[in-house]
Amino acid sequence: MKFTDGYWRKRDGYQVLHPAQFQDSAPGPDSLTVYAATRKVLDRGDTLDAPLITIGLESPAPDVIRVTLEHFQGGRPRTPSFAITGEPVEPGVSATSFTSGALTAQIRTGDEWGLDFLADGRRLTGSGWKGTGIVTGPDGAFVHEQLDLGVGEVVYGLGERFGPLVKNGQSIDIWNEDGGTSSEQSYKNVPFYFTNGGYGVLVDHPGKVSFEVASEMVTRTQFSVAGQALSYLVIYGPTPADVLRKYTALTGRAALPPAWSFGLWLTTSFTTSYDEETVNSFIDGMAERDLPLSVFHFDTFWMREFNWCDFEWDTRIFPDPVGMLKRLADKGLKVCLWINPYIAQRSPLFAEGKANGYLVTTEAGDVWQWDRWQAGMALVDFTNPAAREWYASKLRALVEMGVDAFKSDFGERIPVDGIVWHDGSDPERMHNYYTQLYNQVVFDVLKQARGEGEAVLFARSATVGGQMFPVHWGGDNTGNFASMAESLRGGLSLMSSGFGFWSHDIGGFEGLPDPAVFKRWVAFGLLSSHSRLHGSKSYRVPWNFDDEAVDVLRSFTHLKYRLMPYLYGASREAHLTGLPVMRSMAIGFPGDPAVAYLDRQYLLGGDLLVAPVFSAAGDVQYYVPAGSWTHYLTGEVVQGPGWVRETHGFDSVPLLVRPGAVIPVGARQDRPDYDYRDGVTLRLFSPAEGRTAVVVPGPSGADTVFTVVRDGDEVRIGRSGEALRWSVQLGDAVTEVAADQDSCTLTLG
Repeated sequence: MKFTDGYWRKRDGYQVLHPAQFQDSAPGPDSLTVYAATRKVLDRGDTLDAPLITIGLESPAPDVIRVTLEHFQGGRPRTPSFAITGEPVEPGVSATSFTSGALTAQIRTGDEWGLDFLADGRRLTGSGWKGTGIVTGPDGAFVHEQLDLGVGEVVYGLGERFGPLVKNGQSIDIWNEDGGTSSEQSYKNVPFYFTNGGYGVLVDHPGKVSFEVASEMVTRTQFSVAGQALSYLVIYGPTPADVLRKYTALTGRAALPPAWSFGLWLTTSFTTSYDEETVNSFIDGMAERDLPLSVFHFDTFWMREFNWCDFEWDTRIFPDPVGMLKRLADKGLKVCLWINPYIAQRSPLFAEGKANGYLVTTEAGDVWQWDRWQAGMALVDFTNPAAREWYASKLRALVEMGVDAFKSDFGERIPVDGIVWHDGSDPERMHNYYTQLYNQVVFDVLKQARGEGEAVLFARSATVGGQMFPVHWGGDNTGNFASMAESLRGGLSLMSSGFGFWSHDIGGFEGLPDPAVFKRWVAFGLLSSHSRLHGSKSYRVPWNFDDEAVDVLRSFTHLKYRLMPYLYGASREAHLTGLPVMRSMAIGFPGDPAVAYLDRQYLLGGDLLVAPVFSAAGDVQYYVPAGSWTHYLTGEVVQGPGWVRETHGFDSVPLLVRPGAVIPVGARQDRPDYDYRDGVTLRLFSPAEGRTAVVVPGPSGADTVFTVVRDGDEVRIGRSGEALRWSVQLGDAVTEVAADQDSCTLTLG
């Protein structure tokens, strides 16, 4: 929200108090409270009619400092709040400074107020003249903070946003909306950002947070919330990867999705007409064409129209759902069902939910309802433990029937005005946070029924902490190249906000994509963490486009399945450290200024560079960082740093391997879940001097670790742990190694 009219003046009707000077402080053993006068105090008379701003400093974890800005402190506590998990800290506290790990907050005590954040012998950022503001205006009270941006400093994150990856110059409201991928709105809003200046910032407010990123004040990032207090955390890196590790340690890291979920998902599409015969025609058609499928998803109309959600199969279309689910399981398929948290008035669950107090009510005590999406629909009140159990029981019945996953759609259209939550939550704070309760209920049902490591969602909405319940997909895009590009920007933005896994509708959701769009999107989709064919009013089976689309889908599905030892290793890294599977170049190469604005390419794991092709003709331009990079598909070497122009057929895409990388390649291309150690091939690319370790995941944690040691022209590969069969590939030469042999030696030519 903007409060100024240019640099000097405030907007009409707004008054803003700013800290003018340090007045006093109260150091504690693990906190510092600072009082700032809002005007210069030269004698005792200046203290009259002079508001104070209270600044609290504390630390939830090393290298992290929480700042709380307050005007009036008499307000009642409001819920919900983000779950932030810390670890013990022994801060350094003085009258004007607070230190946690390598990060220090320093209060200026001279003629001009200032709060500076220091680390690594330099100033990272800070709030200076008129940076902190206590606002009153025609639409209420607000608190804002402005943190300085240095020359060349750029901002990333703030959730899944489909505009430019770099947020400088943008005004962004953290407010979940069902706006599609072609708008400035977002399904997944996260009040967290990091910069290339070595730090990140989390605004600890689950409701609406307004960001003005180098826009209202072009040298600052401003964020504001309604009320009398604002709390934010500064997280020191120094690299973007370090910031993400520390941020996800505070807010939660992604569960590790099951290996089968990385396979190809096919859906019925949204409003198409289908029954079991249609479903089987798709599944059998995929099998006949050697298109290995892992998951089949039933979208909305598995339930009867106007009954969403009653969690009952429409027996007019599916007369034998239990038998059908078994038949699909016998074909080796997992099954996913579409759900949402809304209860239509026609659903039998509406009366049940109303009678038991499971639905959100108005201040007058009525059930809140509207006609958008479903006639007379109500909203499940997940703040009520009994309502959570009621909703979960409906899902458990489906899981017992044979369902393996849920697409937890919606969760953004949450009312604010005139409603009451069971636990007394503040409606404004609950609007964004609702999705966290919703997705956790669904995820926990699957986790309890299927076991640790077997739960997976296909979720649309999210906020801080949502990364713990993967996977999320990008929402409603359109079947054209522009929307394909905006989908990638949204994914990279979400991956810069603490999320480890992400997917999107291959070919676009709205409209019928041109065959060229579909085929280019297939390569992008299969080189994402999760891969789903889904549309709105038309099926997404490849033979509906052309014969080449079938071949392209087969080629890239086989490629992904063979890359699963590598991809699953990257997924473990996301689970354990918070580093996403799909990473912007800014995360991977923080020391390279050329990557700051790149949003048409990404890293898949740490060692593969992907540059999707956004044209029918196959023309593509991408940037290669320093070193000798190798085209994975052709073996051609590209020397960086520099820009590359290429033309690719539909069966190809720029997929480059980082110099010195060792990529474990699996032996199977018919499924994503297999013992990756059995028959693994280690592909060596420009082996680096020294030692490189590669972990090939095995079942139940029975991993095999390979070490690659280069000494001059000699490369020795050693094995620790069981590997049933293995080989080494260097260039075009493949060296087979006996199953009982623990090492081999190669000589570079």
